[in-house]
Amino acid sequence: MGNTYWGDMPWKKVLPMEEKMAFIIKVKERVGSFATICRQHGVSRRTGYKWWRRYQKSGLAGLEERSHRPHGCPHQSAPIWRDRIVALRLRHPSWGPKKLRIKLVERYGGKGMPVASTLGGMLKAKGLVRPRRRRARAAVERGILTRPGAANEVWAVDFKGWFRTGDGLRCDPLTMSDLFSRYVLCCQIVARQSYGEVRPVFERMFEQYGMPEVIRVDNGSPFASSGPGGLSRLSVWWVSLGIKPEFIEPGHPEQNGVHERMHRTLKAETTRPAAQNGRAQQKRFERWRRQFNEKRPHEALGQRVPADLYQPSERLYGGRKIEQKYTEEYVVRRVRSNGEIRLGGMRYVGQTLIGQLVGLRQIQTGRLGVWFGSRLMGELHEGETGGLRPAASTETASSKKAKVLPIITV
Repeated sequence: MGNTYWGDMPWKKVLPMEEKMAFIIKVKERVGSFATICRQHGVSRRTGYKWWRRYQKSGLAGLEERSHRPHGCPHQSAPIWRDRIVALRLRHPSWGPKKLRIKLVERYGGKGMPVASTLGGMLKAKGLVRPRRRRARAAVERGILTRPGAANEVWAVDFKGWFRTGDGLRCDPLTMSDLFSRYVLCCQIVARQSYGEVRPVFERMFEQYGMPEVIRVDNGSPFASSGPGGLSRLSVWWVSLGIKPEFIEPGHPEQNGVHERMHRTLKAETTRPAAQNGRAQQKRFERWRRQFNEKRPHEALGQRVPADLYQPSERLYGGRKIEQKYTEEYVVRRVRSNGEIRLGGMRYVGQTLIGQLVGLRQIQTGRLGVWFGSRLMGELHEGETGGLRPAASTETASSKKAKVLPIITV
């Protein structure tokens, strides 16, 4: 046949059925020695004998090609795990295989449990996994943000995007979470995004959990304002309680990424579809919050739940504001009910600072800086009667490098 035979090497190619039949006919008719017939067909004697035995046992059907797949696989996952992971996924549609595996181990033990990637393959085979489009991550300057090292060091606060309940009414959920433990402190529907509606919610949270050191927010109302220093009535109130407001850069929600990721889960598990009315939606939020805090494991927490790491703050809320203190370099004035201070006449510094003590110090000839605590709110210009202007200087009351200039006589 043109093929050279080398000892007992296995065949080089799979022969068509016709050649196998020709091989068998030659063996039956004994047209030559068995070795010679194998050499003519380019197969080893081992292969030849295999074909002959199969023909004797099953006839021509024994010459058909057979699958090389093993009859059994010791590493193949038992179907029972497939059924269990699918059932659990249907109960928690937004949970991935790592979280689901933790729950399966808790319920059934870890013996024989497939790894997370295998469980993910089971879900994919059942059509329960949708590929997620990866977004390019923007480079973020995080030096200005506080990295939490303990519970209640930094709370994140925001409004989850509004939506309408089944009765057509607008729903605005205010959310708060502890960035260290991922514990969701609050998901409360409010009538409006205003100081009057939001402050009572904060008071309840402070009474229940104590006060954080930092509250991180975006630059929207009621957390921030376009007025002097960027503070609003709400953030001024936080400062008066000894809480530092921390604002992310405009247009960079990824700087509050942990909280935003929580919002995505909240939306997927509580608003699709929304409840019939606000009362039913609030009950749904509370059920979800308990599950998120006490049942849902988090990869960033080593697959622990937020409740394992969170504990109330030792900074108790007493409702009393803390008067801001200033060194001898500052002239101190209290802002009146009309937003003005007395400075050789009346000068306007803003409604958000009503009732608060501010510190005044000269930062350049003819320019008087106005501070609220360590935050430079703006500046007043000597010889003018106008109000507070945006500050050109970036120094703060705590800056050790700031050059101290003589105080303007007031």
